[in-house]
Amino acid sequence: MTALPDWMRPPRAEGWFAEDLDRLPEAPRHTELIDGALVFMMSPQRSWHGRLVTGLTTALMAGAPAGFEVEREMTVRLDARNRPEPDLLVTTAAYSADRTWFAPEDVQLVVEVVSPESAHRDRTVKLRKYAEAGIPHYWRVEDEDERPVVHVYELDESTSAYAPAGIFRGSLKRPLPFKIGLDLDALTPPRSR
Repeated sequence: MTALPDWMRPPRAEGWFAEDLDRLPEAPRHTELIDGALVFMMSPQRSWHGRLVTGLTTALMAGAPAGFEVEREMTVRLDARNRPEPDLLVTTAAYSADRTWFAPEDVQLVVEVVSPESAHRDRTVKLRKYAEAGIPHYWRVEDEDERPVVHVYELDESTSAYAPAGIFRGSLKRPLPFKIGLDLDALTPPRSR
């Protein structure tokens, strides 16, 4: 067993805090903080995942009206002990070149594209945490035979929990957070037979 590098040791007895992520240049690129624990994305990313995130980002950017920005792979500081990194998000915060995270009150939509490594967190942990932080919309994208299936949730403010708003295959039309119409099958290359 090899020893842990010094940077992997928490800086205090209470563990890691959200602001610590900005002081970990040695950490892998996609490091998240969930319940005060560092979570590293160490598995290789599938081409399908990367293409889908790129396609969604491009499509949402093309349709976003003034006042909305689309960001890819930026963390959201939910609270002092949680700073997850969604695959993409829609925000009302103005663009800032030096930004390293977003506040939940500025985030209108988070999108997680499920991979085998992140499936549990995307389906349960992040679903709950994003809702508790008050983020109005959550999309979870699953791979169904190499085609995207989008599970859409809207925040029920009275319960601080998400309510299912639909499961979309082929196309997705939503009125919020802005008018969205997507050809889901066009987001990734056609399946090879």
